[in-house]
Amino acid sequence: MTVARTYTTVPEVANSYVVSQHSVLAWIARGELAAVNVARKPGGRPSWRISREAVEQFERARAAKPRSPVTRTRRRKSPEVIEFF
Repeated sequence: MTVARTYTTVPEVANSYVVSQHSVLAWIARGELAAVNVARKPGGRPSWRISREAVEQFERARAAKPRSPVTRTRRRKSPEVIEFF
């Protein structure tokens, strides 16, 4: 039994995130967004298709993560310094 995947195009992803198509192509080139090239010729102009699973993985990787709490340490006083206040 095969599972049918739903693929979207670069313009559709760009519209859904309100970014340019160049941004989506840059994400693909950097490997942040997995895509499949379905061009007729391997050396020709690429025609990218992005699966829903790839979009979900991209969103998880780009999701805001809570910052770890910063522990602050007090500066140690030097024995040579005299404080007048």
